[in-house]
Amino acid sequence: MPDLAWYETVIVVVLLLCVLVGTLPVINTGLQFLALPLHAFRNHYPKAAPYHPNVAVVIPAWNEGMVIGPAIERLLQLEYPAERLRVFVVDDASTDDTPEIVAQKAAAYPGRVVHLRREQGGQGKAHTLNHGLDVVLADDWTEAVLIMDADVIFARDSLRKVTRHLADEKVGAVTAYIAEGSRDRNYLTRFIAIEYVIGQLSARRVQNVGGAIACLAGGAQLHSRANLEAIGGRIPTGTLAEDTMTTFESQLHGRRMVFEPHAVVLAEEPRTIDSLWKQRLRWARGNVQLTSIYKKLWFRPSRDHNLGSVGFGLAWFTILLLPAFMLLAAAGLIALLLLHSDIAEFVFRFMWIAAACIYIFSMLYSVQLDPRIGRQSWREAIMFPGLGALILMFIALFPWTLDGLLNLFGEEATDQARFGWLLFFYLWGPVSMLGIWLARAVEPLPGGRFFAGLLLYVCGYGSLLCAITVDSYLKEWRRADASWIKTEKVGRVDS
Repeated sequence: MPDLAWYETVIVVVLLLCVLVGTLPVINTGLQFLALPLHAFRNHYPKAAPYHPNVAVVIPAWNEGMVIGPAIERLLQLEYPAERLRVFVVDDASTDDTPEIVAQKAAAYPGRVVHLRREQGGQGKAHTLNHGLDVVLADDWTEAVLIMDADVIFARDSLRKVTRHLADEKVGAVTAYIAEGSRDRNYLTRFIAIEYVIGQLSARRVQNVGGAIACLAGGAQLHSRANLEAIGGRIPTGTLAEDTMTTFESQLHGRRMVFEPHAVVLAEEPRTIDSLWKQRLRWARGNVQLTSIYKKLWFRPSRDHNLGSVGFGLAWFTILLLPAFMLLAAAGLIALLLLHSDIAEFVFRFMWIAAACIYIFSMLYSVQLDPRIGRQSWREAIMFPGLGALILMFIALFPWTLDGLLNLFGEEATDQARFGWLLFFYLWGPVSMLGIWLARAVEPLPGGRFFAGLLLYVCGYGSLLCAITVDSYLKEWRRADASWIKTEKVGRVDS
């Protein structure tokens, strides 16, 4: 029996470690938000200064007729010296009225708007951008390059807020805050708005503190000429995450990346789960590809950059492997439940109490960073983890409510009933991801959008991102088609 007790203890310890490792994403989120206030003291503003370089704006455009005109007009109205701003629209063999609209703008603003036509398109965003970079970098006039999407709308003061950081020669690129800006918002765009507040206004501030930026926003990134020339004067091709790879390469060449939270850029985001899935699947597959490309970088600190730091690596992999962490935690809890239900319940409570505290703190901190989003998307801020997760948090905080839940469903609080419910609770992570797959499947059916939205509120927006990540694993493992799929934009941005 002593040997059996010893062996059992070892198994329990191993399972506890599995659960602990599985909760790393929650722990890392908590640590990031504890570091967030440091941005008030550790930032780039002391080295920034009013600076107005000659900026060449490069806009890749394929069938952007509904959005390209307002985007150009808004650029020309920015609070920036007119003689120091030129707009280059790289028309990727568009088949709609994009060429005519851009030609009209070029005629109306000679020298300030330039139409670059590619007769052979469809090679991807990076190739389109490189066509424009070949032209603008061939002109000595260009001192900085702003890469943006055709559908985004810059706030009038946004450009001068990002160019001020280039006054420091050590800064190679600056990225702005991309905010969801649709006029006719729905439940999904409101969830995306909250995601961007958390993922940009919060997380990228922390990255500023750590000195390593994961990704320059593809829709708003300003590069110094020296930075682009250092990486070869071209955007890397061969990956679905060209903006992230450009960010990495810039830092590996010794340049600093800066996130400017006060430079606001409004963007139109997908309104259906299927559209969002396709967009984020491209991003997720690109990150999987880059993880392999930079496999010699991770967790190897360097004096030249901070990409190899432990903090940056943890942030990267807890997002990339979040579904795997969820499954590991669930497996560990179920095994503990089968061996020692008392220990399992204690660990479960500890996990979800920690998750509740981090959720409340992080969400309250995040939404006050952008009060407009906080007002417009307060329901989605509350429901971001999903109704299921909120119930688990409540049960963890008030465990006696489990018996009340059993009575609500007409069951007696027997050991067997408690075991069944606990088993379901421990499996909630994987179950919620399956719920999201179901939401995507029913969305195109009659009345399906209502049920898809209901499932999203129950399962949580985080589970949606996890399900997409799982799909990215499968697509990369199968080496599925990796062609670039454009996200359809129809001009819903509130300019």
